[in-house]
Amino acid sequence: MEKGKLIFVTGGVRSGKSSFAENMAINLSRQLEANLHYIACGVPSDEEMIERIARHRENRTNASTPWKTWECPYHLQRISNYFSKQDILVLDCVTTLLNNYLFECNIDEPDQVIDCISIDIASLKRASAGLIVVSNEVAQGIPNQEPFIRNYQSILGNVHQNIVNRADAAYLVENGIPICKKGAMA
Repeated sequence: MEKGKLIFVTGGVRSGKSSFAENMAINLSRQLEANLHYIACGVPSDEEMIERIARHRENRTNASTPWKTWECPYHLQRISNYFSKQDILVLDCVTTLLNNYLFECNIDEPDQVIDCISIDIASLKRASAGLIVVSNEVAQGIPNQEPFIRNYQSILGNVHQNIVNRADAAYLVENGIPICKKGAMA
């Protein structure tokens, strides 16, 4: 993998996308003798999210390869100066990042939210040897009839297209099986 690559990984809830992204990052870090960093965007907003965050932290703590975790719910460019071309980053996940911009930052203009996420990803990509971006796939199938949800699906779909257009590789993970949709990095 050449330095500064962008890899996009998407899939449904509990599809195995985060595990795939983490394993890919571990392999890349070994190849490049790079450090591993996990950028978590989750906000402990309810009991389920608190448990998920704790489980993810424990998994990385108990991993055979050391991870440095950064908990940053939005404006990720503010942490990009902490990384170098000796770092592999996993950003998990864009769906949560989008939620945080919409609900924590109260940004309701779609183009502004898309710009914020684009700036975040571009700054992390520039600062690192590689960035693996994870997101949930929520836009497949028939658009939701509820206007708010349909708008959310539209914004997320545009964010995903923006990322994939700039990505060196893109994967869809279904039932734990990664399907390469663009490029090939694994």
